Amino acid sequence: MKVIRTGAILILLSVVLVVAGGAIGGRGGMQIALVIAVVLNFVSYFFSDKIALASSGAQPVTREQLPRLYQVMEGLAAKASIPVPKLYVVPDAAPNAFATGRSPSHASVAVTQGLLQIMNNDELEGVIAHELSHVRNYDILTSSIAATIAGAITYMAQMGRWAMLFGGYGGNRDDERGGGGLSALLMIFLAPFAALLLQLFLSRTREYAADETGVRMVGHQQGLISALEKLGAYNRRIPTSAISPSTASLCIVKPFFGSGTLSSLFSTHPPLEDRIAALKQMVVTPLR
Repeated sequence: MKVIRTGAILILLSVVLVVAGGAIGGRGGMQIALVIAVVLNFVSYFFSDKIALASSGAQPVTREQLPRLYQVMEGLAAKASIPVPKLYVVPDAAPNAFATGRSPSHASVAVTQGLLQIMNNDELEGVIAHELSHVRNYDILTSSIAATIAGAITYMAQMGRWAMLFGGYGGNRDDERGGGGLSALLMIFLAPFAALLLQLFLSRTREYAADETGVRMVGHQQGLISALEKLGAYNRRIPTSAISPSTASLCIVKPFFGSGTLSSLFSTHPPLEDRIAALKQMVVTPLR
């Protein structure tokens, strides 16, 4: 059911992109939108992990440098029946972690220096299990595709606003050659909002699922609950110095950027209080 729901959301996002292109630019706009969707999905599939790691300044680490991290990662990867991801450390005092990569065989997990400094072994295990759950469930790939399609929709809407401002689109063309004025106007303002809501729903659903799978991987929820509580407290005080807003949706908790943030209604992450409450009520079953 989760796979079907995720696939349905990605299809809906693609449909919104193509329909928006058609409404704004007619048949030509629809064809352009379809090409954009294909190109962006290709880029997301092959390069989203490299972009996320490079933008955060993540550096690869060896077993000799961080034996504790490797020990936790190797043990959990064996439980999850997936290859051990490549490990990176982000030079950032704000505690956080993220996973990236298009499949378990091409995955990387990055943790910040701040996270390694404040987490005990149980908490670190909970965090890593959450990130490996994203890898195991192919969440990074689906989230990256959703983000790029949503970004393309927003970009097209911005182009449509400028075009309408300067008379590029409107009711002087028929539906075969250009977008109708009213439909174009509606799509310019409604399509980005619809894409944002679909993307946020997908991201929040994936976070709850990763919490659940991670707990089942470890066998108890105490470590992850304690880690989330600690991450929430620290990330309200320490702004990130390395993680960019484009990578923030991949993190286990929403980074603090040192300025006002959007309402939780438009956050890619569910409220920490809700995640912790769900974990406390969870009946742990073995991972299969």
